[in-house]
Amino acid sequence: MTGSEEVDETKRATLRRFAAVGAASPLARFSESAQADTGESDARDAIAGYLSTTPGAHFSKIRDDLRLGTGETQHHLRRLEELDVVESYSDGDYKRFVPADRFDSFEKNALGYLRRSTPRGMLVELLRNPSSSASDLASVLEVSAPTVSKYAGQLEDAGLLSRTDGYAVERPETVLLLLVRYADSFDERTASLAREADKLISYHG
Repeated sequence: MTGSEEVDETKRATLRRFAAVGAASPLARFSESAQADTGESDARDAIAGYLSTTPGAHFSKIRDDLRLGTGETQHHLRRLEELDVVESYSDGDYKRFVPADRFDSFEKNALGYLRRSTPRGMLVELLRNPSSSASDLASVLEVSAPTVSKYAGQLEDAGLLSRTDGYAVERPETVLLLLVRYADSFDERTASLAREADKLISYHG
């Protein structure tokens, strides 16, 4: 098998895996006739399935994880938006995509920041240890104090963090639920948090 054939087969396997999720998902609301317009339902089902497990992903991540071309991804996302299967929003730096009519504005803001390593790490650590200071966060995440301060300001502006008296996660149960529900699409730190979520569920910021 040539390298090109191996890449194509890997792409097909990836699409089939996410298409199976999409086909069984409530996101698969577009009709068979709508799918038949292009004969490309596998790619659309794959994107729908991917976003049901990875909401808040931005365009490049969707394209790269599903091994699609740029034009191909643009075409299918545009069609899925027209069919009200997915919706997009901007968080200032990226255009992000989520299943349509599933998340409120706070949750969409949260998902955007949870898709970024350092802000996600800060929120995870604050949910686990609500008394963590800026220096504690910098130490645990192995980043500089100015980096923590920069993202803390962004999280506060987004309504996800209060800095009135130290750092406190806003709507902590909602943020925790998003982290637990989509833990597999984040990282091991999040997966570890998900495993102990039952101990944290009563936390109130």
